[in-house]
Amino acid sequence: MKIILSANPYRDRGLRATLEAQKILNKAGAQVVICLPFTPKKGERLELPGQVALSSLEKELPKADLLVCFGGDGTILHAARDATLHGVPVMGVNMGSMGFMAELERGELSQLAVLPKGQYTTEKRMMLDVRVLRGEKVICEDLALNDAVISKGSMARVAEMEVLADNVQAASIMGDGVIVATPTGSTAYSMSAGGPIVEPTSKCIIVTPVCAHQLAARAMVLSHERVVTVRLPKGGRKHLYLSVDGGKAVRLTGGDRVEIQQSRYCTELVMLSNRSFYQVINQKLGGFAP
Repeated sequence: MKIILSANPYRDRGLRATLEAQKILNKAGAQVVICLPFTPKKGERLELPGQVALSSLEKELPKADLLVCFGGDGTILHAARDATLHGVPVMGVNMGSMGFMAELERGELSQLAVLPKGQYTTEKRMMLDVRVLRGEKVICEDLALNDAVISKGSMARVAEMEVLADNVQAASIMGDGVIVATPTGSTAYSMSAGGPIVEPTSKCIIVTPVCAHQLAARAMVLSHERVVTVRLPKGGRKHLYLSVDGGKAVRLTGGDRVEIQQSRYCTELVMLSNRSFYQVINQKLGGFAP
């Protein structure tokens, strides 16, 4: 079995946890390669051990059986798109503060030894296809495991946008923006903005207004079969921004449309325990009680 260890060097200083995991997996009979989840910027100084051979995800994913990420939820989200396109299951080791999507904590690395024996299960998570249209031209396309966020950025004025479900108006929003999330993303930004918590294996699309200037504005849970369109007013001079899974923002102009629908791709997350979603909620978020 070939396993990629992808470490965020800002979280896993000196790749100490990654190198420990490499020893455990090698001893268990796995072929292990180490990759960084991103290409360091020119001149950027990272705390990396000199004797470690690093490869690239682009090179290793087509031949991999599993991808283990070391970092926070952002590291997992960053890797999920490419891993999913190559049909590679993903597992997270939490090196951050929350790590809601991670299966293991830093002190549980010994559990990795069961991976080469195939003693694990996978859980499929719904993803969203996101594309921006300017007229009939597709400006950009992306794949989301958590959410697509359309926001006003640092603009002081109120943003306006229309939300449609299958080309029928579902809401008209005035405020800071709107979040279109998967069930996996329901416990991220959407929850902080007042959206519902949804079991991550569910199939639905969650639309949550952000800081709406309307008493009637509410989060909505739509069928996974719907095509959600967020449309900017034509002729509007205000620029909004689209960010998919917390990635680089795309600038939107008046009349642009963001179309979001269930993807044919699903992220497979590796599970080693039988922890209930509600146990994770209680552990990570302090439970449902006030």
